[in-house]
Amino acid sequence: MAELTAFIGTYTTRGKSQGIYIYRMDTSTGALKPTGVQSGIDNPSFVAVHPQRRFLYSVSEVRDYRGRHSGAVAAYGINSKTGALTPLNRQPSQGVGPCHVNVDKTGKCVLVANYASGSVAVFPIKADGSLGEASEAIQHRGSSVVKERQEGPHAHSVNLSPDNRFAFVADLGMDKMMVYRLDSAAGKLAIHQEVPVKPGAGPRHFDFHPNGKYAYLINEIGNTMTAFAYDADAGKLTEVQTLPTLPAGFTGTSHTADVHVHPSGIFLYGSNRGHDSIAIYRIDRRNGKLTLVGIEPTQGKTPRNFAIDPSGTFLYAEHQDSDTIVTFKIDQRTGRLTPTGQVTEVPQPVCLKFVSLG
Repeated sequence: MAELTAFIGTYTTRGKSQGIYIYRMDTSTGALKPTGVQSGIDNPSFVAVHPQRRFLYSVSEVRDYRGRHSGAVAAYGINSKTGALTPLNRQPSQGVGPCHVNVDKTGKCVLVANYASGSVAVFPIKADGSLGEASEAIQHRGSSVVKERQEGPHAHSVNLSPDNRFAFVADLGMDKMMVYRLDSAAGKLAIHQEVPVKPGAGPRHFDFHPNGKYAYLINEIGNTMTAFAYDADAGKLTEVQTLPTLPAGFTGTSHTADVHVHPSGIFLYGSNRGHDSIAIYRIDRRNGKLTLVGIEPTQGKTPRNFAIDPSGTFLYAEHQDSDTIVTFKIDQRTGRLTPTGQVTEVPQPVCLKFVSLG
């Protein structure tokens, strides 16, 4: 039986979660089996795995770290046989409420988005996988039209271009994608492009198409999905289309969360919290434009994030407010989702990352 290891980030201060949960995934059935939990960290909401699969990095999404007005970012060693985590060290995240973490593709640095303070920071990775002090910290400045949500900057995610030359920071408060040139060896960022979106959209998460020619941004406040053309040589985004993530006529309260392109590059998925569903789009390979295929209920409350396994066979909807992960089978022809009947109980799940160990 082929297996993958799954690391699940959670909120610990809002319920009964103990930390980062570790599961094994049966790649034939999609079933998740618990193998352990790494405790001793508050709100490890988002995690990222080093390219060499030897280390894991997690934010600690808090407002106070050791008496400092900051969150933290933690480093762990990964046991190649069991997936068990060994704490290495932590660093202040250089901002409040860190909500997203990524590792550059060369494995030289970790990048963190601090939501509450609206900033982004870079940390060098040492030879043993631990983190050095921040080598870069950039404070965003600006606001937008939704006063109660966009009174100031709110950096919500940080992603790397396929060639690792650029970092893309979605800032919900500014209604902008901030594009930085990345020097991974030095751990430095330099502003390259500011890409505005529709006022009140609230950019949240971002993902590249496997061909590197397109990219997709899900907007939390406006409940929309924006498609971009991407010029890799110039590192430039150009908006080509924006579509709703909710069905026509829906009048309830909902906010989007996560976005992922299917490994095949044929489909795109985005989650709705409130409507509690996954929006499914087909991607036109000629221009990156989207066509809505359907909107599938996730059978839980508040799908904060979701994950697609590396083979593109299964989608896992993580329900922050019903403490479950619901597994769906992906139709490889249509992109539609069918529940497998597997419901995994995990307290306050936020982020799931798969890795093949050993």
